[in-house]
Amino acid sequence: MRDRLYLSAPHMGGEEMEYIRQAFEDNWIAPLGPHVEAFERECAAHAGVRAALALSSGTAAVFLAANLLGIKPGDTFFCSSLTFAATVAPLVQAGAVPVFIDSEPGSWNISPSALSDAFADARASGVMPGAVIIVNLYGQSCDMDEILPICREHGVPVIEDAAESLGARYKGRETGSFGDFAFYSFNGNKIITTSGGGMLLSDDGDAIARARFLATQARDKAPWYQHSELGYNFRMSNILAGIGRAQLKLLPDRVTRRRAIFERYRDALKKNPGLAFMPEPEWSLSNRWLTTMTIDPDTAGTTNMRIMEALEAENVESRPVWKPMHLQPVFEGAKYYPHEGRDISAGLFENGVCLPSGSGMTDGDQEFVIELLERELG
Repeated sequence: MRDRLYLSAPHMGGEEMEYIRQAFEDNWIAPLGPHVEAFERECAAHAGVRAALALSSGTAAVFLAANLLGIKPGDTFFCSSLTFAATVAPLVQAGAVPVFIDSEPGSWNISPSALSDAFADARASGVMPGAVIIVNLYGQSCDMDEILPICREHGVPVIEDAAESLGARYKGRETGSFGDFAFYSFNGNKIITTSGGGMLLSDDGDAIARARFLATQARDKAPWYQHSELGYNFRMSNILAGIGRAQLKLLPDRVTRRRAIFERYRDALKKNPGLAFMPEPEWSLSNRWLTTMTIDPDTAGTTNMRIMEALEAENVESRPVWKPMHLQPVFEGAKYYPHEGRDISAGLFENGVCLPSGSGMTDGDQEFVIELLERELG
């Protein structure tokens, strides 16, 4: 059997070892050092924001953003339903109550009409959410010109989940630059990786300084270890930041490669009835972190689950589209606003599949996957 072909394997460029060597030679191993500071500056410059904070994970960034916004137990927050649980979990674990918002079919991202419905009910009840979390799904930006004015009209801050969208743009502007706070993820399967880690971004430099204090155990300025409040151990190590710096240099190439992989899948499979790939609106330049498609079983003659089983039989990893948060057992009974009377995100989950999309996969690897798909669709 062939070696396993993963959904999105890490793709090293070679220069990472030089940055790691520097860290060892300088003995900067702990969660501080020149690579950390440089990586923060470089990510802020990439996004076009004033400040950034390198952290142990994107989840830590969500937690700190909620803390900085003053979200407290009992507060509600609005969030895209079609996302990974890490988008939601930090706020729920802090005692906040989620209200989930459906996707719209044109981009698969948060529906402006459903968001407006949620705000109308919040206004009628007199209880506004503490934040809106918008998710740039599978590397594609939300429609910011539609969504942000709705949030601003109601005076509610925005957390931009750009975990999957580093290198993507909205009308020429980098994702990660739109929210009051935004964050990237550098998990092993992301478009660039530090093996694990995240970055919190904002134009509010004072807020990022506060987040840095909290993420470094909230140690007071004193000659001894003194704490006037309790903090967290959330900082990124200098070694991992060095890997991130080398990876960030390669980001344009990684985006180009993933977009080419998407286009090859689409061109090879477009003659098959019942398939529809994740759309890219004219205002979006997706990084195509993952190539995703939906399958109409009545037309295609197969299902997403049968396709995934066929790929797995040949040692090829694939995955369903995210199971929406409003369908998760842990959030049973949570309030949910569908898109214009239709549950778009549920349909995407029911029929969607993510295909192997790593920038390190060869043309031969992709041709093998295409052949397997053609066999099942045929």
